[in-house]
Amino acid sequence: VQLVESGGGLVQAGASLRLSCAASGRAFSSYGMAWFRQAPGKEREFVAGINWDGGSTDYLDSVKGRFTISRDNAKNTVYLQMNSLKPEDTAVYYCYAERIYEYWGQGTQVTVSS
Repeated sequence: VQLVESGGGLVQAGASLRLSCAASGRAFSSYGMAWFRQAPGKEREFVAGINWDGGSTDYLDSVKGRFTISRDNAKNTVYLQMNSLKPEDTAVYYCYAERIYEYWGQGTQVTVSS
């Protein structure tokens, strides 16, 4: 599985962004998917996760109510809608897929200015 993120950028605090992660390969619908992020000087952290059919999601406490993860299995794509962005959301955001093995995308930069 290859994962390619897009949608990052530079925005002001309070703005919104939608990240996309396009997956290649077959059986995308059988993978658990997630978004992680890593800020400079910090460890990579879990942001949001979604199960194979989108029926179950989980979020980092600090993004609950602001971020929404979703997936479109027909398009082999997972999304992260980010609203009310804060400067502390600044990080490289990584797409993650898991089914027996783990797969990572190359990351997309999100920068939120105050």
